[in-house]
Amino acid sequence: MSNFTSVAIEEFMQQDLELVSESTTAVEAASHMAKKRIGCLVVQGNGLTANQQPITGLVSETDLVRKVMAVDQPDLTTPIAKIMTSPLHTIASHRPMLDASHIMEKQGVRHLCVAKDEEIVGLISIRDLVRYFVYAESGPIRELDNVYRPLSVLMQTSIETIDGNVPVREAAQQMSTKKIGALLVQQNGDLKGIVTERDLVQKVLGEEEDANQLTVKAVMNHPLIDIDINRTIHDASDLMADKWIRHLPVTENHKIVGILSVRDLIRMIAIRDRPRFLRQQ
Repeated sequence: MSNFTSVAIEEFMQQDLELVSESTTAVEAASHMAKKRIGCLVVQGNGLTANQQPITGLVSETDLVRKVMAVDQPDLTTPIAKIMTSPLHTIASHRPMLDASHIMEKQGVRHLCVAKDEEIVGLISIRDLVRYFVYAESGPIRELDNVYRPLSVLMQTSIETIDGNVPVREAAQQMSTKKIGALLVQQNGDLKGIVTERDLVQKVLGEEEDANQLTVKAVMNHPLIDIDINRTIHDASDLMADKWIRHLPVTENHKIVGILSVRDLIRMIAIRDRPRFLRQQ
C-alpha cells in the first residue's frame, strides 16, 4: 500500500471541466450530459467576466434523478442552482488517490473537485480511481488476484428489482429511497433488463418525456450485460469501460446472484486503507 500513498490526484484528474451556469435548467443539464457522455457538470456562479465566475457546485445524474425526477410534480425548468451539490466536496491536488476514495465513500459521491492554491483546477471521478487502482501493478486490487472468485467478495448480493410495466417515475422514486443507481427489471417473473440513473437522465429527462406515462421497460437496457462470478476484477472493469456502464449483474450457472458497481470497487479499497487514513487525519 505504501506506493499508493505517494501518487497524487493531480496526476490523474480531469483538467477539462464541463462548465454550465447556475441558470441552466434541469432538462438542459440532462441533454448536455447525454451529448458529452458524462455524469457530472461543474456549475459556475455569476461574475462580471468569465474569469470571475466562481465554481459554486456540481450537478450529477444522481441529483437530477433524486431532486427532479423522483418528485411527484417535477419542474423540468428548475435551475440547477436549486438542485446542485453545494458547497463543493473538494480535495487538494497533492493528496494521494487513496484519500479521494475515502472522501467519496464518506460523502456518497462519485466526483470531487480538485483544488490547488484555493482554485479549482480539475475533477476526479470514481471511474478515474477505478482505472488507476485496477490496472496498477500492485495494491489492494492486485492483492485480490489470488482470491477465489474475487467478484463474490465485492458484489452486492441484495438485488433491487422493479416491474417493467410501471411508470419511470416509480423507478426514480425507488432509486431515491434506496439511494442506489440501478434496478434490475422484471418481466413475467424473469429478470430481463436493467434501468439506471443514466437511462432516466438521458432517455427521459433529457428527451422531455413524461415520466408518469413512459414505462420502465421502454427505457431499460436489454438484453442484460452480465459477468460470470469466476471472472477477474480486471475483466469486470474492462467490460464496464467498454460498454460505458457502472453496474454489472454477476451470474453463477447463468443465474444472477449479485450486482457489481464501480462504487463497490472503491468501497473495498477505502475500507482496507482506513487505518492509515484515520492515523493521518
